[in-house]
Amino acid sequence: MAEVLLLHSVFGLRPAVLAAADRLRAAGHRVTTPDLYGVPAAETVEAGFALFGEIGHEAVLDRARAAAAALPDETVLAGFSMGAGIAGALLAERPRSAALLLMHGTGGAPESVRPGLPVRLHLADPDEYETTTEVDEWRAAMTGVHAEVVVHRYPGPGHLFTDPDTPDFDAFAAALAWDRVLAFLADL
Repeated sequence: MAEVLLLHSVFGLRPAVLAAADRLRAAGHRVTTPDLYGVPAAETVEAGFALFGEIGHEAVLDRARAAAAALPDETVLAGFSMGAGIAGALLAERPRSAALLLMHGTGGAPESVRPGLPVRLHLADPDEYETTTEVDEWRAAMTGVHAEVVVHRYPGPGHLFTDPDTPDFDAFAAALAWDRVLAFLADL
């Protein structure tokens, strides 16, 4: 059983994030899903970026820090898209994290990664927010500090392919991603 801090995308705390948390709980994991915005979720990605801009990166990061503070040091840091970046940023302050689980976006800076840290990234291929070059550079930097990085690419779907409330959703890719996520967490 893993303790997981699951951080939402730029849209905010949407039903898809809560459903993902329920899926992880059904597999025996404990999951915390903080609302990093404190307001209703955005209806569009543009509105989500506007909300993020209004609230500000530091306020969002502070809310994630507050949620993480109540959790064990060995918590898995996980996030969707923007939340993946926030999870990666928290890693610098939580070096004993059990793993970094990134859905739809990269996260984590090499200087904050301990050798052997299990890192899993699940991305659409192609992904409009994460180019192949950027992902390759990120992977090289992370493996350069001896993180255990595995990148799963899903051909065809859009960026948020696990979110059934977006046009990006792809049922086959989402099911495969969740199977892989559950196997990863079970092995920790």
